[in-house]
Formats: sequence, structure tokens, C-alpha cells
Amino acid sequence: MEVQDIMTKRTVSCKPESSLADAAVLMWKHDCGFLPVIGDGGNVIGVITDRDISIALGTRDSRPKDVMVWNVMPKALFTCTAGEDVHCALKTLRAQRIRRLPVIDAEGTLVGILSIDDIALKARGRVSAKDVSFEDVEDTYKAIQRRAPRKKGTSAAA
Repeated sequence: MEVQDIMTKRTVSCKPESSLADAAVLMWKHDCGFLPVIGDGGNVIGVITDRDISIALGTRDSRPKDVMVWNVMPKALFTCTAGEDVHCALKTLRAQRIRRLPVIDAEGTLVGILSIDDIALKARGRVSAKDVSFEDVEDTYKAIQRRAPRKKGTSAAA
């Protein structure tokens, strides 16, 4: 099964210079907790989550309209492609302990979003051995929920 068989094709995104207030409004309006961040060339350059916004604002004495997405979004970006096998995407979700991946084309342009929830819904109707199983999904959920050890000398505000 390929990512394109499961991914959400209708997406919403933001720019790195968007404020956290603008990003939060988009999330509220579109009922999502994840936005790909699109650079000037149209490529995905990062992502921001509702959790990123909450922690950033909870650890700063700043107003949401005064903090830009660029200052908060994680610097590491993990993606997948539409033609990629879902099992490969699950490995990335497990290894990076994340719930969603932007799906990009060969030029880095956003074509969809793959979430662990999308995969879980598809696993229910498993037809063949190459499809995703509930065990695959369960293992991924467990890996995502596992707490990463916090590095000594760091704080949430760092």
C-alpha cells in the first residue's frame, strides 16, 4: 500500500513569517493541529503543531501576533512521498516519534499529509499481507508515546 492511497490531499499551510496567532487561526478554522510551512519557492521547509505553539507561548512573555512561525518550528523536517510504501512512512513516524508527515513530490512541493490516524483507519479494512496491520499501527503509537529522555541542563524554554 502506498502513501497516496491513505494521505489527506486537501491541505492547509502557512509561511515561516506567519505569526503564531495566524497559524493558530488556520488550525482552528480548518480543525487541524499541524501545518506544513511553505517557503518562498513553494517547497515545504518545516512544520508547526498546536503543541509547538502552546509551548512557545507558555515559555515566552510574548503575544502570539509577535512571534513568528520561523522562530518556533522544529528545525528538523521529516517527509515522505506519495509513491512511498506506507510501512516506510510508519518507520519514520516511529523513529522520529511524530504523528504526521508532509507528503511531497520530487520538487519538494506539498501534495498531502499522512497521519498515523489515517493509517489506523485504513488498517481496519486490511485486505492483504502487504497492507498495514493493527499491530503496525499499535507499535507506531507506542513508539510515539514513549518519552524521550530530556538532556541535562535544558529546559522547555530553551
